[in-house]
Amino acid sequence: MTHIDYNSVILIMQSFCGLLFLVQLYYFLVPYSRLFRSNRQQDKLPENTNCPPLSVIMVTKDSASMLKENLPSILEQDYPEYEVIVVNDESAGEDEDILKILCSQYPHLYRTFIPKSARYVSRKKLGIAMGIKASKYDWIVVTEPYCNPVSKNWLRSMARNFVPGTDIVLGYCNYYGGKGFFLKRIISDMLIVSMRFLGKAIGGNPYMGIGRNMAYRKDIYLKHKGFYNQLTLSRGDDDLFINEIADRNNTKVCACPDSIMRMPAPKYKKIWKDDKISYEVTGSRYKGTARLSNSIETWSAMLFNISVITSLCIGIVCREWIFTASVCAAWIIRTIVAMTVYCKTAKAMGEKVSAFLFIYDLLRPLYSLSLKTGYITRNKSDYMRK
Repeated sequence: MTHIDYNSVILIMQSFCGLLFLVQLYYFLVPYSRLFRSNRQQDKLPENTNCPPLSVIMVTKDSASMLKENLPSILEQDYPEYEVIVVNDESAGEDEDILKILCSQYPHLYRTFIPKSARYVSRKKLGIAMGIKASKYDWIVVTEPYCNPVSKNWLRSMARNFVPGTDIVLGYCNYYGGKGFFLKRIISDMLIVSMRFLGKAIGGNPYMGIGRNMAYRKDIYLKHKGFYNQLTLSRGDDDLFINEIADRNNTKVCACPDSIMRMPAPKYKKIWKDDKISYEVTGSRYKGTARLSNSIETWSAMLFNISVITSLCIGIVCREWIFTASVCAAWIIRTIVAMTVYCKTAKAMGEKVSAFLFIYDLLRPLYSLSLKTGYITRNKSDYMRK
């Protein structure tokens, strides 16, 4: 019978747990904590007086009810000079009727449409390109018909970052709060996604943006030839575009309370899952190490929990109580640090999911695995140009 050297096994497990513990502490204490710390700092800034004229652009398709509900909040912003351009993508519903009514009430609202003859490119990208071409101002703010700013100072808060040397401003968006496991899950997921990409941007390593709440200069869009490098994909008008043009010097994050956008939860889980899988497609094309860094954090969290359970079993069997206690202490410390950062960020960004975050933190590696499995098994042509 083979003799097992339990002392060597314990030493290996202790070293493995210790390494994963340090990796997890780094992520939560450094990049993941930046969002709530930035929110706290921006909330103390004086009222914004930097308000250059800007153009808000959105593309609509069969979103009449959303336009009726959300567009007035954008049109009634407390901002001195701006225009709102809505590009209609062959809507079969009442979008055009709603836009005609709103145009008669708001002189700074303009509407245009994507020609039916337009083919072979992503219509969302084409719509944004048409809106930018029609815009009068240097700063472009992009959002969606289903998004609603929480404050009349949304544009003022974004414009606070429109300073010389800055070309891109990234904002925060999440779902409306409510009851139900699925809703809390997707709010928690979006919170963590934001902690990642906004935290990286605050730290000087921007790698993506989400086109529900962000701004950029028209000049950088034109200089980059718009979405030329992503025309083969049905997506990429937000995250891939920002991934290509953003750097540590030209990108800022707006994380103050007035800058937050809200959106309704998708009607069906499949809609949300398809959206997440499509981000896997564009994420595979990111330049830099952001994708690898995110994967390291996710899988180190899962491996840390597995190693803790394994170490506890070994420690109890071998009656190594100091080893067992040290492993328990490491798990408790990591959990306290993670939950502190989660909860402070949730509070700063107005999310009421703090009690759920502990469960989500345990399950998110499994969620990530299911999304990657869905991506691998999908037909990649589903995400090519349409």
